Amino acid sequence: MPTLTSKWRYLFMLLGVQLIVMALLSREAYQKRVTYFFRIFRKPDVLSGSAGSGHESNHTGADVYANLSHLAQAFNKEDLHYCPKTSPLLSGPIHVSFPSGLTLAQVERKNPLVVRGGRYRPPDCEARHRTAIIIPHRNREQHLKFFLYYIHPFLQRQQLSYGIYHLLRFAPVLHSGVKTATFELIFIFRKRAKSPEAKSGVLGGCGREIVLFLLMNIGFREAMREEDWDCLFFHDVDLIPEDDRNMYTCDRNPKHAAIAMDKFGYKLPYKAYFGGVSALSPLHYLKMNGFPNNYWGWGGEDDDIGIRVSLAGMSISRPSLKIGRYKMIKHKLDEGNGVNPKRFSLLAKTQQTWRADGMNSVEYELVSREYLPLYTNITVDVGMEHSLRPPTPKTQPKERAENRPGR
Repeated sequence: MPTLTSKWRYLFMLLGVQLIVMALLSREAYQKRVTYFFRIFRKPDVLSGSAGSGHESNHTGADVYANLSHLAQAFNKEDLHYCPKTSPLLSGPIHVSFPSGLTLAQVERKNPLVVRGGRYRPPDCEARHRTAIIIPHRNREQHLKFFLYYIHPFLQRQQLSYGIYHLLRFAPVLHSGVKTATFELIFIFRKRAKSPEAKSGVLGGCGREIVLFLLMNIGFREAMREEDWDCLFFHDVDLIPEDDRNMYTCDRNPKHAAIAMDKFGYKLPYKAYFGGVSALSPLHYLKMNGFPNNYWGWGGEDDDIGIRVSLAGMSISRPSLKIGRYKMIKHKLDEGNGVNPKRFSLLAKTQQTWRADGMNSVEYELVSREYLPLYTNITVDVGMEHSLRPPTPKTQPKERAENRPGR
């Protein structure tokens, strides 16, 4: 028979084991394992973002659509008060996953308050900030679906008035040895062979490489023609923000928002890095003469921007590593978008060329503008071979009045 002393000993041992188990459960790493274990038994749901499909995802954070379903249009918009300085809808870390099967129609149904052109205004208060999102990309239609799925509720949680402008470069495609062209998405981009860079081959002879910052310069002009935006975010389509406290508003200096990407181990790769997601006010943009137009392909362009910011007498603003987190949608390198062999030569000349190459040297012709349910589709002509011109009439820019943004 056990004595009274032995009973107390067993009781203390049991309490000690319970304390150890509780300590383990409180550790973040153990919590992630437990969460992952229970997710295995959950039913996959494309729209909830809780399902895995072979794509990497983070298993922490809230649903980006949480707390948005109760929002409704105000009956008397004239009496709207300003939104609070800190949105009550913010929750911090966001759960991000990339399930298969997502469609733009599903994204549209999840965002009933977004009007044509990808425009949104808070329904119950007057927004303090107006932000335009500029997205240049090439052959990333699947990425676009994920981006729109996350970015719309992300911005709505911040109670911003916003619009989304999506840019795509025109690319000639070979079919049976005959050059044709596809124009199914956003910005139709064609190089103008008038500049010294184009004639000398600096911009590439085949016209297939991405000229990212030229598209950004065009996007800035077209966005500002529609509305007096306070801030413009230039955003890679394959980067998804992971914390809604990463405010999509401008600071006193140019902002580099994507300070902590998963592909860099959630660390800043180097101090002058300005790639991925950046924000400029119209004043910032004018002071640095926009972006360089003479970079093609990959490499060097982000460093050029960092140099321009410094030459214009400004510094780079960044959120904290904890908040400025982004998950990249994994993908292969774009075909035809190779490393620019002249990137180091161009960087060395930035101090001499930045005042002449940028916003003030962009040439293009607006062909059409279309307001789609989740973003604005704009077509421009910046020149190319005559045989590859898109089949559009040489008239004034076509604008669908019935699809104009606004409410």
